Amino acid sequence: MAWHEELLVGFDLETTGTDPRQARIVTAAVTEVKDGEPVRHRAWLANPGVAIPEETTAIHGISTARAAAEGRPAPEVVAEIADALRGYWAAGVPVVVYNAPFDLTLLDEELRRYALPPLAVPGARPGPVLDPLVMDRALDKYRRGKRTLEAACGVYGVVLDGAHEAGADALAAVRVARALAARYPQVADADLWDLYDEQRGWYADWAEDFASWLRRKGSADASIDRAWPLRVSAA
Repeated sequence: MAWHEELLVGFDLETTGTDPRQARIVTAAVTEVKDGEPVRHRAWLANPGVAIPEETTAIHGISTARAAAEGRPAPEVVAEIADALRGYWAAGVPVVVYNAPFDLTLLDEELRRYALPPLAVPGARPGPVLDPLVMDRALDKYRRGKRTLEAACGVYGVVLDGAHEAGADALAAVRVARALAARYPQVADADLWDLYDEQRGWYADWAEDFASWLRRKGSADASIDRAWPLRVSAA
């Protein structure tokens, strides 16, 4: 069967901020999905050890006080999430991550922060990974409007209940990936690792185009990291 008819795993993080190098994990979800329906779900609430800005709490609903009172130690949570993803990859199960360079880079930075093994062996490809954002931008390049997960759900007819809740977002990302496969046969028929390499190229092309646009708008030194699905640690 094609990859979208097999087991898929959705992964999502809710965090303390928008910089994957500095932000900390607050909540995480890993959801196994078969035929578009969840069959197993794991969720984590971490105590990030830093204050969660009020504007961030307004998005995902987790306050500093709640995370401190109910969250588990961050090193334990980070290790368990990474172990879960590595386990799926070792079994050849693709992990679906909407905007993978954010979530996977942030997770990898957290691992390094707590002196834990990195997400992937240096030089190896972490995955297979499916990134609906990258696929959507490449396959429907000239569509106007936002490219958020919520916007993609609207375009592809996916119901998103509870946006910015990690479990809801993880499931929605998988359903968007399946919808992309249904709409674009070249994606549905692709070998997972061939599609991985295509996504890497699509992301690099987008990054260069976006950086060029920023430079034309006056940001002379603008550059976008072209690495996908994981940016190399600055450490």
